[in-house]
Amino acid sequence: MALYVLSDTHLATANAGKSMEVFGHRWQNYISRIEKNWLATVTKEDTVILPGDISWAMTLEEAYDDFAFLDRLPGKKLIGKGNHDFWWTTASKMYRFFEDNKLDTLQILYNNAYRIEDKIVCGTRGWFIDPSLQKTVGTVDYTKIVNREVIRLRMSLDAARALCTAPEEEILPFLHFPPVFGDFKCEEIQQVLAEYGVKRCYFGHIHGNYSIPQQQTIDGIRYLLVSADYLNFVPFPVL
Repeated sequence: MALYVLSDTHLATANAGKSMEVFGHRWQNYISRIEKNWLATVTKEDTVILPGDISWAMTLEEAYDDFAFLDRLPGKKLIGKGNHDFWWTTASKMYRFFEDNKLDTLQILYNNAYRIEDKIVCGTRGWFIDPSLQKTVGTVDYTKIVNREVIRLRMSLDAARALCTAPEEEILPFLHFPPVFGDFKCEEIQQVLAEYGVKRCYFGHIHGNYSIPQQQTIDGIRYLLVSADYLNFVPFPVL
């Protein structure tokens, strides 16, 4: 069984008005390309992690077609929360919705962890702490938000640690927001990752930067960009 990651699918299968195709050639026919590449890459025994910005829908009910699209694709899907996932609600409501609609291959990766064969994966949303990098309305308490996200990251990593059966087992966090990007660093999140001995961290959120290196190593932690458009909509193997 293989493990893959593909962030920021921005699905709009029943909402053409929100299609990402307006953002340029790279996004043309992106939903059909996701399907084609997924079918060519992923088997029913595999798992794919989707770290946020799954669907443009505003509610669970509106997101049904996008969930059904994912559910029809091979493999188990672990879905995380992104800044555009306005349909996101409580875990109990989401799992009840999945159960009621027979969306059997979808599970939530948010402040929790799973063992996938020999890998331990965990995830949360994260946050850009630099106000200049945010597009928010009104006054925002960035310190409060960062503190909250650090707590959630610790919850996720603690859940991962609880699944470890040996000290050398690697914990793989999947965040939506990048802890580092270019010259930007979220020191608070970086410090937590280092504290827990993380060696690799996967993130999405970044779009339109196709000439930059996919990987950046800072203080011994390798950060990997896995936004769908950066990956040409091909699920990326987590080795």
